[in-house]
Amino acid sequence: MRPPAAGTTRLLYGAGLAAALLLPAAAPAQAEPPSRTPAALPAADGAKGQELPGMPTALDPRAEAVVCTPASKEKAKKQDWSRQRLDLDRLHRHTTGAGVTVALISTGVDPGAEGLDGRVTARGEAADDCVGQGTFLAGLIAGAGSTTPRLAGVAPGAKILALRGTDRRGQPDPALVTAAVRAATAAKADVIAVAVALPRKDAALTRAVAEARKAGAVVVAAATPDPPSRGSGDEIPSRTYWPAGEPGVLAVADMLPGGTRPDGALPTGTVDLAAPGAGVVSGGPRGKGHYLGGGVAVATAYAAGAVAAVRATHPDDPADAVTRRLTATAYPADIPQLDAYAAVTTVLGDSAAPAAGAKRAAEPVAVRDTSATDRATGRATLFVLLGSAGVLSLLWAGFALSRARARGWRPAGAGTTEG
Repeated sequence: MRPPAAGTTRLLYGAGLAAALLLPAAAPAQAEPPSRTPAALPAADGAKGQELPGMPTALDPRAEAVVCTPASKEKAKKQDWSRQRLDLDRLHRHTTGAGVTVALISTGVDPGAEGLDGRVTARGEAADDCVGQGTFLAGLIAGAGSTTPRLAGVAPGAKILALRGTDRRGQPDPALVTAAVRAATAAKADVIAVAVALPRKDAALTRAVAEARKAGAVVVAAATPDPPSRGSGDEIPSRTYWPAGEPGVLAVADMLPGGTRPDGALPTGTVDLAAPGAGVVSGGPRGKGHYLGGGVAVATAYAAGAVAAVRATHPDDPADAVTRRLTATAYPADIPQLDAYAAVTTVLGDSAAPAAGAKRAAEPVAVRDTSATDRATGRATLFVLLGSAGVLSLLWAGFALSRARARGWRPAGAGTTEG
């Protein structure tokens, strides 16, 4: 089976944002299930784009033979919307996440992948990433961007510990996820990113997550799986997925460029942050080309990269303080939107609490489009700072003048009176 051949994904750059449009193509012999390809990505008008293959989240479990995702022959030439939204260019002037290890539990990671060479340790079968998604996510967390530095990950100086939480086709396995969390804890990983979501609570996984948190790791997890089918019309009740539902775990959901959740997103009451999860560019395990991907795992990777950046900048902060910093500095919305730059640079008091609206949502919610607001806020902040500086200057001048007069000073040319 050839997963990316199910369609041609076109990357469009318009109005400063990158978006994706799935263009029709001849159907392959064995089509990928709708939920396994980034088919429901946002569209943009007006700009010529470039074609990039889609990165699947899993391979077809019905296929008799396992055919790995082929190498991409295309390279993205511009920074996508997600990196602009997270302000990564400015973030990297403060930190690259150096000295931090992120354990990534997914489909595996190719240690020799473009932009990751020398910073990936893969345990056992985790070095074999047939699906490609794990390597794609690793690039978002710690990729160096290679020949396109503006496509670097959130923490390009961090190290990746690759662990397999799925079978070779990308199907999640509770036993593998549990073993991976334990291995990450034993390796003293600073951040544990679980890119899969399990439908049932598992006692062994609960214990493993508790042990990881006790050891000081920040655990970040996908709040839900990707929808089983898009546009099916079936109403799916809200439920909790695991390990995102475990106490202290930072649960992450995906959002579109406009700030909303994707159509058909699975409802859950376990969401702490929303992060970019559509029309995102990264590399893969084969070749030097780029792919276009999306979904909750992509958002989880971005959040994990932000945690790595925070841990590098605030190394003495305990895990709970790091999690609180991510939620307290997020852009306020029904589901707070990840702000990686603010998470690293904001000075928080001891009593810092999560931003307004930072509670877990009971239903899928709409998140504000902040693209215009962010620019307006930046201008307003500048005006406030300039105005404040002017007021302070006047106050200081008045204070200095009164003090000088008290000491007998007079302006030049003024007469004096001898006593």
